[in-house]
Amino acid sequence: MRLRAIDLVDVLVYLVVLGTFTQLFPAVISESFLLSLLTAILLKLVLEVVAWVKTKALARIRSDGGLARRAVGVVVLLLVMPGSKFLVLELVDLVFGDAVYLGGFFLVTLLIVVLMLARGAVRRLLVRPAAAKASD
Repeated sequence: MRLRAIDLVDVLVYLVVLGTFTQLFPAVISESFLLSLLTAILLKLVLEVVAWVKTKALARIRSDGGLARRAVGVVVLLLVMPGSKFLVLELVDLVFGDAVYLGGFFLVTLLIVVLMLARGAVRRLLVRPAAAKASD
């Protein structure tokens, strides 16, 4: 796997969102900037894996396979959606212990939603539209 510029941008966006959450929500704790940066990197890795699994599950659901294949895709998707939040909570606890705390399930869910929205917004800002590329 090769590190791309957009991956670094994602980590920066995650760092800003995580820093904002530590300021706005007392339940979100990160004891230092370095821990916030490492947490942002961990979130990037976990969310990339979760996005990959969700993509595969959706592909199974949309496939021309049988009903059993589609049902497996639905079950995987239903397990991954809430399971990813618990995975994030457990990994952060395992890696950082008491130095980083992301709140409970609902706060982590909100954090992940905001992370994905911010990531999408920044990517839209950075990617030039096809019409602008053609006129250059």
